[in-house]
Amino acid sequence: MLKPKSLPGETAICDDAACNGTDAAGDALTRGRGAFPEKGAGLAYVDLPGASASMTPTIAQPAAPIAESPELAGLEPIQTIKRRWPALLGAVLSLLMVIGLGRELFDKGLAGLTQTAPGSPIFYLFFAVMYLLPPTMDYVIFRRLWRIPPTGMVALHRKRIANDVVLGYSGEAYFYAWARQRTKMVAAPFGAVKDVTILSAMAGNAITLALLALALPLASELLTPAQFKTGLTAAGVIVAMSLPFLVFSRRVFSLQRRELWWVFMIHCLRLVGGSLFIAIAWHFAMPGIALGTWILLAAARMLVSRLPFVPAKDVLFANFAILLIGQGQAMSDMLAFVAALTLLAHVVLIAGFALLGLVKKDL
Repeated sequence: MLKPKSLPGETAICDDAACNGTDAAGDALTRGRGAFPEKGAGLAYVDLPGASASMTPTIAQPAAPIAESPELAGLEPIQTIKRRWPALLGAVLSLLMVIGLGRELFDKGLAGLTQTAPGSPIFYLFFAVMYLLPPTMDYVIFRRLWRIPPTGMVALHRKRIANDVVLGYSGEAYFYAWARQRTKMVAAPFGAVKDVTILSAMAGNAITLALLALALPLASELLTPAQFKTGLTAAGVIVAMSLPFLVFSRRVFSLQRRELWWVFMIHCLRLVGGSLFIAIAWHFAMPGIALGTWILLAAARMLVSRLPFVPAKDVLFANFAILLIGQGQAMSDMLAFVAALTLLAHVVLIAGFALLGLVKKDL
């Protein structure tokens, strides 16, 4: 190690003895460089009284923790509520599901089960497929978008039941709250839930318009002029409801165009498949009527369910079914049995999910 030399006109920084000591210390530091970080690597360099001008490394002491502000501490309950609102919303909607199911049960919702039950097991097979189809297709969609686990089927079944017995789109609110509680799975669930919901409505509107285009010319002789005009008005309203989403699609939707088309096609497949499966189930419940007639009735059922400005849609559909098929009493009994069986499936699933939740908390 070189000794420091004095510059012209200046005194030497150290004498021979001091420089020898400096050399020994410098050699020790050089040999043990791995044990001492370089200057600026988190160390504080201070001048010790009576020492040379060289810097002596001293480990800086950690800063004392800042005392918690009373104002910030007072906000903690609000932050806790903000973090827990998805769980609270999910609990409220779950309670409303139970209340809705109870209201349906006490309102003689299962009275249809006392009617003559179909004897063919194929009826129950296709009814089960029809019942499971909507949440299954939703699972296919969100499995691709979010990679949700199989336990997500529980939330999707609850979503469907909430829409049936609580209020329209309350199921989407429940599913959104469920997703918000699982931020590790999805960072921003609102955009995807919004897009899937809008595309579901647009798929239903598209199929309804296609059915109207086929049905109105054929049914013109069966409908009064006022009813025919109502059908045309409904078609115009459906187009008007869908048009803004098409015009402002880039601002409305969050998913990529390819994903949007894929979700739209899955919804169309769900709607067509659901109508086909319920028609087959009806056929095996009343095999004396041709399957084609049941398919036409299933299409009319979906059409009536989505028409705006039409009061008492269930009554309208039942009257149309009796007019188309005849056998009024048998037809009424069969439709009542299917409705009661659907309600029974809702009750069994909600009870089963409640028991499963006692064992597995993350549902």
